[in-house]
Amino acid sequence: MFDDTPLKATVDSRFVSSASPTAPRIMAGGNPCQGIYWTPKGNPRPKVALIATHYNVDFSEHYLAPYIAARGFGFLGWNTRYRGFEDQFLLEHAILDILVGMRWLREEAGVEQIVILGNSGGGSLMGAYQGEAIAATLAGELSGAGAEAYAQLIPAQLYISLNAHVGRPEVLTDWMDASVADETDPVATIAELDPFNPDNGPPYSPEFVEKYRAAQRARNQRITDWAKAELARLNAAGVPDRLFPLFRCWGDLRCIDPTLDPSDRLPNLCYRGDPKIANKTPSIGRVNTIKTWLSMWSLETSKCQGAPHLAKFRLPSLVVQGTADTGVFPSDATRIFDAIGSADKQLALIPGAHYFEDSPAHRDAAADLIVDWIKAKS
Repeated sequence: MFDDTPLKATVDSRFVSSASPTAPRIMAGGNPCQGIYWTPKGNPRPKVALIATHYNVDFSEHYLAPYIAARGFGFLGWNTRYRGFEDQFLLEHAILDILVGMRWLREEAGVEQIVILGNSGGGSLMGAYQGEAIAATLAGELSGAGAEAYAQLIPAQLYISLNAHVGRPEVLTDWMDASVADETDPVATIAELDPFNPDNGPPYSPEFVEKYRAAQRARNQRITDWAKAELARLNAAGVPDRLFPLFRCWGDLRCIDPTLDPSDRLPNLCYRGDPKIANKTPSIGRVNTIKTWLSMWSLETSKCQGAPHLAKFRLPSLVVQGTADTGVFPSDATRIFDAIGSADKQLALIPGAHYFEDSPAHRDAAADLIVDWIKAKS
């Protein structure tokens, strides 16, 4: 990681917070929706601005914000009520929280052209927002003020996917250790499916990869089947929901074997370091309510899958992918690009890691590419 403090001295930033149609300000004083608006030095009201949000990661100080602001645009690093509370995530409420940020850009900041930036896990979330703004499918999950606000979702004019995962259930399933034998036991392992068993690889044979991928999908479905049955059991007893743990979710074969989905990434590396060690440590999706599993992680029931929302797009779209990313791979970027329904779309593979944290030159190049594309489409 490198120091971008000098760059931040060339831009301005201000804290923004607000209530949501379905989440009021809490008694302790905090608003559910919070973020930081970054602008060019001396220009607090640029006409073009980007907005970026994640499912649970704090994006208020997003790494690209000062780079974009220094190039003349606004950047709202925005957080929903679920920042740090992924275990309680519900998509329809997160979309309303994103609407709050979109409204603020329009009504308070004076922005005329809004660009959605779907970065990392936030790619499918921001894609879902834009897709619902085009043609809503979740309005029936809300009532009262929430339903009224949902009918007024503001679409963006441009969409950028940046080192984005295909969708929330897709990425979790791709990363799942398929050899888990018992969801209540972090140790129990099916040896013939163990990605860290040297008898299986790497390198992994095409036959093993196919068997492993099928077992990952089957694991996701087993959890979904249990979740639906358990929720019905709880509800029958008057219990609305419960938490449950999730173990061993750093088992993507591509993190171990660089010959699969080849790129410039280093082998035996994931976002948490060595996959063999990371896989034993609680991480992504480590705890959920049942409703959150069904809303976000389940391949069967989640609305956080990318393709159905991206298919609605008709706005100009840019897909950017760093070739040294250790958790998003070239085929993922291609899947996103192919799913976007827009005729006006572009795919760019550029050097750099997931957050371009490996080089200031890579980060500058990514910012230049994004800004030049926006200017060409404005």
